Amino acid sequence: MSDETVTDETPATEEAVGEQGGPTGEAGVASGSSRLEELEQEGDIAADYLEELLDIADLDGDLDMDVDGDRAAVSIVGADLSQLVGDNGEVLEALQELTRLAVYRETGERTRLMLDISGFRARKREELIQVAAESVAQARESGEPVSLSAMTPFERKVVHDAVAAAGLTSESEGVEPRRYVVVLPG
Repeated sequence: MSDETVTDETPATEEAVGEQGGPTGEAGVASGSSRLEELEQEGDIAADYLEELLDIADLDGDLDMDVDGDRAAVSIVGADLSQLVGDNGEVLEALQELTRLAVYRETGERTRLMLDISGFRARKREELIQVAAESVAQARESGEPVSLSAMTPFERKVVHDAVAAAGLTSESEGVEPRRYVVVLPG
């Protein structure tokens, strides 16, 4: 087995999308307003799918749709939805992939839709930004690379972005599901 090094982290379902993630205009780039409409449509399709899922599971939850940068974002909030998150977000990851497939079925286009349930991803993002800041400080102080524990593609992306914002670089090493981030000293 050889270790692969990647600095721009995106899951395989996102890599096939490209930067725009949808149909392009004649110049090869979707216009801003039509891209926004596509993302809103993705959110609507995802919300309909998730609403049906909640009904089938007899769970109460409110859906919030948004566009976050270049992707649709759907959040489910409710009393007790921990069973939809699972241990360390495994069920959430699976539901996100199923939701992406539902959107693909309707649109014929791959989506980078992000799903959050009960604020799990938002809390995880904050924790990871803190881990990245501590790793950046450690790498600067020691002058040595800092290896982190294995992470999901979402988690690695958050760490890569936070490290870049701090002015350092990072790489992903290892093979799924044991890929991890290495923060390089400046």
